[in-house]
Amino acid sequence: MTAYWLAQGVGVIAFLIGITTFINRDERRFKMQLALYSATIGGHFFLMGAWPAGMSAGLNALRTLISLRTRSLWVMALFIILTLALGLVKLHHPIELLPVIGTIASTWALFRTTGLTTRCVMWCSTVCWVIHNFWLGSIGGTLIEGSFLVMNGVNIIRFWRMQKRGIDPFRVEKALAEKEG
Repeated sequence: MTAYWLAQGVGVIAFLIGITTFINRDERRFKMQLALYSATIGGHFFLMGAWPAGMSAGLNALRTLISLRTRSLWVMALFIILTLALGLVKLHHPIELLPVIGTIASTWALFRTTGLTTRCVMWCSTVCWVIHNFWLGSIGGTLIEGSFLVMNGVNIIRFWRMQKRGIDPFRVEKALAEKEG
């Protein structure tokens, strides 16, 4: 029983780390905080015995950090292959496919999209994780992913409204990308 509560405690810590992730407009800070959250929640899933979710979350952390340096199709493809290979090895129930699907979608988003599109794909990925975490009985995981669903959804609507008014909420991000590229 102690191991269960340790796992739940790590999940709550992940919740506290991740709660403000999607508020960031700065792509670099967004990705760094997302990576820290992913590593922590990955530890939670391993402690819960949910190996496909733990593998996916661990790969999420590494993939998110690497996506800060490159948007290479080869690197993206490598992470998708790794997600499939490692995520499917210990699969015991069809619901355990959801984190794998969510990770593949978010991998594509982080390597191939920016701004509002990234957040929309991440929202869909989050739906997969919410369903999985609820099924698993992960208190912290369900709370954080449910929060991500709401917070990211609200921010998607807010950013979309800003764009409709002619305000670019990702102006700083675009300027940095142009400066680097």
